[in-house]
Amino acid sequence: MPTIAIVSQKGGSGKTTLAVHLATRAAAAKYESCVIDTDPQATAAAWGDWRGDFLPVVVTAPPARLGRTIESAKKNSVDFIVVDTPPHADAAAREAIKAADIVLIPTKPRAFDLHALEPIADLVSFAKKPAYVVLNAVPSGATVLTKEARATAKEMGLEVCPVELGDRAPFHRSSARGETASEIKPDSKAAKEVEALWKWLKKKLG
Repeated sequence: MPTIAIVSQKGGSGKTTLAVHLATRAAAAKYESCVIDTDPQATAAAWGDWRGDFLPVVVTAPPARLGRTIESAKKNSVDFIVVDTPPHADAAAREAIKAADIVLIPTKPRAFDLHALEPIADLVSFAKKPAYVVLNAVPSGATVLTKEARATAKEMGLEVCPVELGDRAPFHRSSARGETASEIKPDSKAAKEVEALWKWLKKKLG
């Protein structure tokens, strides 16, 4: 049963959007999927409330109870877990990384956002967990910007996911309805990017 941690020290990096899209795609692939929301703002939990009685299940848990919450999910036959974490919280990120099989680090390709990768790079290096930066909210045609962002991440010792998520309207519109980009607009670029990310993640998880 894979556990994916979504971590970033920067607010607005797209952690919750990434978490709910991956967990929903896992549900579509017939996994019993779950998002564990460790953020006190409970954004993923609010999305789950708007969604209603459809997978993925969204539960809240303080970082100190993350391990027990994962164990409880396993006992309830959950076989795909995504952990959404708060920004500016080393303890929460550390617990999520420790519990994860793979760590995804969403970031916008901008200087201030990239600077926030440094503490996460230290945490994943110490934990010796596979971790990948996912460039998110990438402006259209920002080839040079993304190239520089990839280089910056690699200088910190971080690997970078080959799939990028653009700054797409379906991501924003779907979130407010408890849905995902592929559910409101299956033929959109946003939906295709999530599908590409899912296929890449599946390969990494084996």
